[in-house]
Amino acid sequence: MPTKRLSVVVTRRLPAPVEARLSELFDTTLTDSDDVMSRDALAQAMQGADILVTSLTDTVDAPLLAGAGDRLKLIANYGAGVDHIDVATARQRGILVSNTPGVLTEDTADMTMALMLAAMRRMPEGMARMQAGDWAGWAPEALLGSRLRGKVLGILGMGRIGQAVARRARAFGMEVHYHNRRRLHDGLETPLEATYHDSLDRMLTLADVVSVNCPHTPSTFHLLGARRLKLLRPSAVVVNTSRGEVIDENALTRMLRAGELAGAGLDVYERGQGVNPRLRELPSVVLMPHMASATREARLEMGDRVLVNMQTFADGHRPPDLVVPSML
Repeated sequence: MPTKRLSVVVTRRLPAPVEARLSELFDTTLTDSDDVMSRDALAQAMQGADILVTSLTDTVDAPLLAGAGDRLKLIANYGAGVDHIDVATARQRGILVSNTPGVLTEDTADMTMALMLAAMRRMPEGMARMQAGDWAGWAPEALLGSRLRGKVLGILGMGRIGQAVARRARAFGMEVHYHNRRRLHDGLETPLEATYHDSLDRMLTLADVVSVNCPHTPSTFHLLGARRLKLLRPSAVVVNTSRGEVIDENALTRMLRAGELAGAGLDVYERGQGVNPRLRELPSVVLMPHMASATREARLEMGDRVLVNMQTFADGHRPPDLVVPSML
């Protein structure tokens, strides 16, 4: 007699091949809308599912987990970051949490370099001028930016993505410096020709460009606050493709508006989609809608990792991408 299939609820629309495979393997409830699931709907889903497939737009906090049904045993997150899930409370309640690390590395690093180039070479200003039909032709002093070659890149967070950014930066002729909780071992650090700083403050005083590539945790909240941002040179550029909460966005905005920083390239924001309107007014700032990982390849690979975690769990084994509180 066949074993009863696990009940799965998916909170957002996923690529069609991923949804099709989920439906083949599990008793899956998909959503017809790509809107963010309401808190009430999320609570209801947690009551009746064995597995909940979440994304970064779902806030799974302690109160929601307290009301979860006894059936819920796995939250399979479609994404690498899990700061929207109270992992410690989930584990206390016997609910495992998995994620999809690694598959976003190269795409996020590509976007980091794109934002760096766009901000330093004043691409948005040039595009705006062309789209407005306001280009009078080439001029020696028009829209002068800065080259990347020879500039000091300070990487905050030297995990997979930070290392991928470092490899690209070296190809552009940049000098790579980094701050991390732990120094990389020689086998990783030497090929990157990267200089380690145990003092973030010291690294910031040297950097022409700062790339934020660390996760959001209680210890990294506003890691780049007003005091540290003031350590940067007025010619420096800040790039963030990680989590908006790492930077004090109000302090960053004030300094950009005052000319105390040259520019910024941002893909993430402290208040989610609530972008500081004063940032939009600044021609020196490149704003993107959280699309660093937005490639077809990445989205399908994320789905594959979710499926592997779920199927491994269904087979009675530990999901390969299990998240534990000590990792955060």
